[in-house]
Amino acid sequence: MASIRELHQQLIQKERSAVEVTQAALDRIQAVEPQLHSFLQVTADHALTQAQQVDAKIAAGDAIGLLAGIPTGIKDNICTKGIRTTCASRILENFVPPYEATVTQKLMDAGAVMVGKTNLDEFAMGGSTENSAFQRTANPWDLSRVPGGSSGGSAAAVAGGECVVSLGSDTGGSIRQPASFCGIVGMKPTYGLVSRYGLVAFASSLDQIGPFGRSVEDAAILLGAIAGHDPKDSTSLKVDIPDYTQFLIPDLKGKKVGIIQETFGEGLSPDVEKSVRAAIQQLKELGAEIIDISCPRFRYGIAAYYIIAPSEASANLARYDGVKYGARAENADNLMEMYTRTRAEGFGAEVKRRIMIGTYTLSAGYYDAYYLKAQKVRTLMKQDFEEAFKKVDILVTPTAPSTAFKAGEKSADPLSMYLIDLMTIPVNLAGLPGISVPCGFDADGLPIGLQLIGNVLREDQVFQAAYAYEQSTQWHQKTPKL
Repeated sequence: MASIRELHQQLIQKERSAVEVTQAALDRIQAVEPQLHSFLQVTADHALTQAQQVDAKIAAGDAIGLLAGIPTGIKDNICTKGIRTTCASRILENFVPPYEATVTQKLMDAGAVMVGKTNLDEFAMGGSTENSAFQRTANPWDLSRVPGGSSGGSAAAVAGGECVVSLGSDTGGSIRQPASFCGIVGMKPTYGLVSRYGLVAFASSLDQIGPFGRSVEDAAILLGAIAGHDPKDSTSLKVDIPDYTQFLIPDLKGKKVGIIQETFGEGLSPDVEKSVRAAIQQLKELGAEIIDISCPRFRYGIAAYYIIAPSEASANLARYDGVKYGARAENADNLMEMYTRTRAEGFGAEVKRRIMIGTYTLSAGYYDAYYLKAQKVRTLMKQDFEEAFKKVDILVTPTAPSTAFKAGEKSADPLSMYLIDLMTIPVNLAGLPGISVPCGFDADGLPIGLQLIGNVLREDQVFQAAYAYEQSTQWHQKTPKL
């Protein structure tokens, strides 16, 4: 699959039509989807209609933007008007949103072509896309392994060449970790940079929508299209959105890169450590000054997150009661029984687990001991990052402690599953931008990701560092053989 810029050139020079590009993506989906299961639904008719509109514009001599006619996947927890949005949950199995999410509206306005809605862990809760109520997505590099999660479908679709770019959401690593597992680029923007209007809420103070692409440039183009202030989202930031592609400079002279010491050591796969250390050496050769940084409270991220996120989830998911929309249990004798049975039948095991944890930590007598304490730890972690960014421009860690694991390997052990997000969660807690770029392969031929973290609203520096590294290596050019 060509890059956004290559396809754009082909379209404006009339070497290919948008319908041909879209049909090629749909043909690819048809060919590999029986192996991958990236999509919960493929919107072929909708996509071809959008492509025809782009072709009509080109024929009329109108200028088109970079994203016009580009096949795009949308994570199925982002509302699409008139097109089913399930969050990979039985409770929303037949839910058709009456409104459009801000990000998908922006993509439609830019002429992007939506080829389908991608699979995820139910309500974006999980790190493997095994918690989907409907299907298990496979990793394109090894079909017996997971693609990561919760945006596993979006990552696998891009890695497998089913679409050029896709959107995911990231609450604790759900874009960066699957990007690492699938050998592509995944970006979580600063909290509030991208509107959450129309994103089905999991943990409102952590959720952020972001791009997947095969290259840093593709991710930068997609982020530029979806970022910006939205009055419909009260957490949306009023900031000017630059053209992120102008920061794609292939050197790092004068940049200071901090290595978070706490992310190396026990629990880190030797192959991952080796690749990430080699990547750090590469950053040095590109002109960056490498500085060791300590973020002493980094390791408390998981503990704080698994109090804050489930607490917010238990409040957000209270709206699924079988009354206004979504599934409803049949033949209940009274209101309480209808509520109880609807939620028991509609939610999967992981979602129930998190609702119960959250309800417990918010209950009288425990709120101060758990929730309040976790919020205080979150503030301290933010302070660690603030101190670090006084000394450096960018922070570096492995994206995940290991490469993709086998399907079913961690299903019976939620804690080991949660630990996969060890490196990514603190970035969400602090609201910072972070990107994962491919930086090597392990002994089994599975991709490894390098995480680059920027200060608040310093996407420009994150993209510059990621681009400089990417352009000086070959990793991003490797594709799985499907």
